[in-house]
Amino acid sequence: MIVREVPEGFVLIGQHDHGLVAGEIARHWARGPRPSPSTLYAVAQHDLGWRALDESVLWNDEAGRPHDFIDYPVEPKVRAFTGALDRLEERDPHAACLSSMHYTTLIQGSERAADVRFREAEGRRQERLKGRISEESVGSLDRDLRFLKLCDGLSLFLCLNEPGREASNPPPYPDGLVFDGEEYVPEWADDRTLRVRPDPFDAPFEVGLPYRVFGRDGQGLGEGRLELRISG
Repeated sequence: MIVREVPEGFVLIGQHDHGLVAGEIARHWARGPRPSPSTLYAVAQHDLGWRALDESVLWNDEAGRPHDFIDYPVEPKVRAFTGALDRLEERDPHAACLSSMHYTTLIQGSERAADVRFREAEGRRQERLKGRISEESVGSLDRDLRFLKLCDGLSLFLCLNEPGREASNPPPYPDGLVFDGEEYVPEWADDRTLRVRPDPFDAPFEVGLPYRVFGRDGQGLGEGRLELRISG
């Protein structure tokens, strides 16, 4: 779950919905070699593991807010990730390997037992999947992973910051959103348009983002859908 604090409580956006927006960003990317269909699929589905978890809101009593993607309990999270990667593997080995690589980089250095088990199991999965895809696909994985993280970061910026307001939550990539030596900077142009500079897109495009609102007492206050435009 992506959680953005607002005066009345919290805006909640499902991780998989964020992933689908990242997929649209990838689909409209026009700089450099076009991403392969498998890479596009991986970008759009990279948070598939969160879909079932985000159907209900898990409240963090200590923090007085919903658990988000950073502090969600680790055991159910890695079980969900494993199941999602199993499903991706059945459909597209390259996409599954790429998504697995993304997940394991997020927990690199963690010594929690569940994270260590997951990281080791996914390392084995990655080696197995590399044997099922072409040498060309294996050679593109590192670049594809950087591209996935770029699209992930741009979509997270959109989800974490209120449309039209000055950004207060940068995406969780401290070195910036850099791909192929170019830094991409997102900013709100108005209350429904996200602009990315330099312009990497084939044309402006529309995205929809469902959300729910919860009060500080944990009660649901409503839901809606943001209709947004992304341009260069």
